Amino acid sequence: MQTMTKICALVSAALLAFSAFARDYPSRPVRLVVPFAAGGPNDVIARLVGGRLSDALGQPILVENRPGAGGNVGTDFVAKAPADGYTLLSAGPGSLIINPLLGSAPYDTARDFAPVSLMASAPNVLVVHPSLPARSVRELIELARARPHQLNYASGGPGSTPHLSGALFAVMAGIDIVHVPYKGTGPASADLLGGQVQMAFFGIPPLLPHIKSGKLRALAVTGARRSPELPEVPTVHEAALPGYEVSPWYGLLAPAGTPRVIVERLNAEVTKIVRSPEMKGKLASQGAEPAGGTPEDYAAAIRADTATWARVVKEARLSGE
Repeated sequence: MQTMTKICALVSAALLAFSAFARDYPSRPVRLVVPFAAGGPNDVIARLVGGRLSDALGQPILVENRPGAGGNVGTDFVAKAPADGYTLLSAGPGSLIINPLLGSAPYDTARDFAPVSLMASAPNVLVVHPSLPARSVRELIELARARPHQLNYASGGPGSTPHLSGALFAVMAGIDIVHVPYKGTGPASADLLGGQVQMAFFGIPPLLPHIKSGKLRALAVTGARRSPELPEVPTVHEAALPGYEVSPWYGLLAPAGTPRVIVERLNAEVTKIVRSPEMKGKLASQGAEPAGGTPEDYAAAIRADTATWARVVKEARLSGE
């Protein structure tokens, strides 16, 4: 009887301590890891949402870029971090889904992460350097067919959605183009602007100013419909390849085992932030759409997209590079 009383007392004490911990969260700055270099769409959206999340939580949200291995370095760092809500991950399908499918990830997304909330989705845009003599998707395909293995496209790393966007494009168009991986879309975009690489399938947010200034030529967007920020630019589907669609999303995750009350607190704040009129406007100006939803919604999206990308990886005959 005394043993049972002691056990109950210990359990009660633990629950009280846990309740106090959750109630006081966060009591210090929170680190938000972006597994790619600064300047890419993941980074842009993480900083937009992170700034407002800092206001909501009353603690700094420190965005930390940890690029490398196609997003694996930063993603694995968070997978191995303490499950206390003070190290979070902003990630998309590249590091969460595609890398594991390619066998290059040292983590298991379903096992090692607690989905918190989708933040936004943003279709890629197919852009070319102005020196490339192609002003439409059809012209690009014709040029690639005339010059097999001579045209190249940049990506933020093997397994990233820009990589898979290009691979799917090549398969559906029946062309041979060379993949040039970088450690993040930031440095890849810099080389694209400099003409060191010829084209890319990148997110709209960081490229929009360069498209509008004429430093890059937008041929098509990869989503199901045209972007409000680029209304004159057709989708790949309508321009040349019926059925082509790639619409990457960006979400917030915590290490597996993070207390449910913390996950729910973060989810409520993020959903409120991304669905606010102010953030909707900021996201729209970056070519992105707000998401939100429950942690379960996000987990379901990961499962559904894993099945979709598994088919793409198989069709394109891709493997870890």
